[in-house]
Amino acid sequence: MCLTKHFRLTLLTIGCALLSANSSAATTLKLSHNQNKSHPVHHALQFFAEKTNELSQGELKIRIYSDAQLGTQRESLELVQKGALALAKSNAAELEAFSKQYGVYNLPYLFKDKTQYHNVLRSRLGKTILQASSDNGFIGLAYLDAGARSFYAAKAIKHPDDLKGLKVRVQPSPTAVNMVKALGGNPTPLAYGELYTALQQNVVDAAENNIPSYTLSRHHEVSSIFSQDEHTMVPDVLVISTKVWNTLTPENRQALESAAQQTTEKMFELWANSENQEKQKAIKQGVTFVEVEKAAFKQAVEPMYQEIQQTHPDLYKLVEKIKAIE
Repeated sequence: MCLTKHFRLTLLTIGCALLSANSSAATTLKLSHNQNKSHPVHHALQFFAEKTNELSQGELKIRIYSDAQLGTQRESLELVQKGALALAKSNAAELEAFSKQYGVYNLPYLFKDKTQYHNVLRSRLGKTILQASSDNGFIGLAYLDAGARSFYAAKAIKHPDDLKGLKVRVQPSPTAVNMVKALGGNPTPLAYGELYTALQQNVVDAAENNIPSYTLSRHHEVSSIFSQDEHTMVPDVLVISTKVWNTLTPENRQALESAAQQTTEKMFELWANSENQEKQKAIKQGVTFVEVEKAAFKQAVEPMYQEIQQTHPDLYKLVEKIKAIE
């Protein structure tokens, strides 16, 4: 009896040890983004974390750090390159410095409408662009819809002439800088977290972004006129360190890819709802939304495409492939 009791106790001890080992075997991946917890980006990444945990059967856990807690987008990308951070949300504007193919998304009036934009993000070509940065320390897992970007300031911007002499905050993207120059403004690259104060203190006169980012970052408090020229549709991108990726099992890579694909689709829904809600909320708070005739803007940036055709023929071929997608 004593031996039997001792044997059972031994089995119980071993079983507890195995359970402990299995629970500690879960891999935690840190994910950084620069938006607040009210932003649809954060809700989409929470969805991604839940799906990843589910599809990996608990082997992968995503820990999300919002509000640029782990640094700016640029700083987070550099940590991802080194493998010190597993995942980060960036955008095509920031990624252009790491892979030229991402730069195509920063071109003004590239897409004819939102349907085509979404279809490009779902396409095989879109997936190819996600892999373009693999030699630079990370790959793209998912696109996150970030809507259309427009200008906002203390005055309406209905025509490119209205931008003349204005210091316009842009993302650190050569294409974004060239676009504002083509439209007659003075492009001023600036970290997103510094923009509210820069607008408030007239360090910059105007900025450009999508509606939810404009309202949820409270920029409408210091720039109350939003002119809907919709010059670009620049997707956010969820990236993973290649160093981290290479340590994962094939099954866990598949779990991440599947969760990421579902997150792209979820974000389309989250974005549409957020954009509508934030616009109505902003109107009630005194924001003026201005409809813009886009023809003059499109004409002003046409030389950008002519220059790309002459100086970067490979990139121009990518433009043509995108425009061919319905």
